[in-house]
Amino acid sequence: MEKAINSVPCTALVIGGSAGSLDVLLEIFPQLNKDLNFPIILVVHRKASNESLLTDLIRNRTVLTVNEAEEKEYLTPGKVFIAPADYHLLVEENQTISLDYSEKVNYSRPSIDVTFQSAAEVFKAGLTCILLSGSNADGVEGLKSVNNFGGKAVIQNPNTAIMPYMPQQAVLNVKPHIVLDGHDMASYINSLNS
Repeated sequence: MEKAINSVPCTALVIGGSAGSLDVLLEIFPQLNKDLNFPIILVVHRKASNESLLTDLIRNRTVLTVNEAEEKEYLTPGKVFIAPADYHLLVEENQTISLDYSEKVNYSRPSIDVTFQSAAEVFKAGLTCILLSGSNADGVEGLKSVNNFGGKAVIQNPNTAIMPYMPQQAVLNVKPHIVLDGHDMASYINSLNS
């Protein structure tokens, strides 16, 4: 894929997924370049009992540094921050992480909407958000915020999603920057490097 033509360089990437998204994530991360100059935040619906499983799976498949996000941690370029199970991940104005245990949003904690919305307010046009497979509508309102702040809303092609409901709702309700098949995600992310 050719280099993405961006009027504003990508300063942060947030990937949100739920049921069926793990297959795509395990395809994306091995292909990512080690010199990405933006942080990646990963928000996946999961049970609290599988606390470190996702982090270990991603860490073992990428050259990037991968950690479960911690309170007040600074969003460093080239690093992957995974939202802890059972906590909302918010981005603060100074580009640090805030973890929140408030009520579930769309039956989910972490909520993709919460992270997309807070990141949109901070990174504005420099933000790219990708919504993957899932079985509820979490992420749709967040992508609307991304668009409102001038960022890029990227949606997995529902036809390539194991659980198409979440990307279908996004395609129906949000004007996407681009809709991509799962196997095209990694090259798109690499093309965001300025």
